[in-house]
Amino acid sequence: MSKATGDLLSYFDAKEVEGTPPPPSWNVAPTEPVPIVAERLDEGSIERHLLVAHWGLVPSWAKDIKIGNKLINARSESILEKPAFRKAAVKRRAILPADGYYEWQKTEDGKKIPNYLYSQKEPMLGFAGLYEWWADPSVPEDDPGRWLLSCTVLTTTAQDSLGHVHDRSPVIIPRDRFAEWLDPDLTDKDDIQRLLDSLPEPTLTPRVVSTMVNSVRNDGPELIEPAG
Repeated sequence: MSKATGDLLSYFDAKEVEGTPPPPSWNVAPTEPVPIVAERLDEGSIERHLLVAHWGLVPSWAKDIKIGNKLINARSESILEKPAFRKAAVKRRAILPADGYYEWQKTEDGKKIPNYLYSQKEPMLGFAGLYEWWADPSVPEDDPGRWLLSCTVLTTTAQDSLGHVHDRSPVIIPRDRFAEWLDPDLTDKDDIQRLLDSLPEPTLTPRVVSTMVNSVRNDGPELIEPAG
């Protein structure tokens, strides 16, 4: 995510910032801090906030933060049943802002070609996500640093237009449906599933980019430029 905090607040109609947003990045890796948008109770009313979360969901019942390394993504088809996600799917839904994302297209000779997928119409994408709070048992109960906010990105079967790149893709919430996804009153599992099923196919453009993106040590706007 390369956009400034003010741009995120404006685009996602958020009122407050909690935490320190990470610096601009064109190569965000799992376990790094990422901005998320969620509805929060603020002085008696529900307000939309921009928060900073650890990418890799750590369930409240987890014994170790390392479980988050395996929960960077969640299959949208099963979030309402899986123990790691079902409570968050009902009570703690979020949107993860993104400029675009990378996928690696497998070739017949076994190579993996990095593609950057983005929207030509929208300046940002909103990935459907879930978040959780986890208390680190090794930290004293009265220490504010005991609590970790973490998140995961929902995925779905890629549509025909993108299926040639990868068989899975993030679930993308259209801008005019942000409020539906974040609505704290939406708690019925059937209604949540219907919302997911009703989301339109995103119109994204894949662009082959340099293999520099294969290393998280590389970062910068040049990573999303067409491969030379």
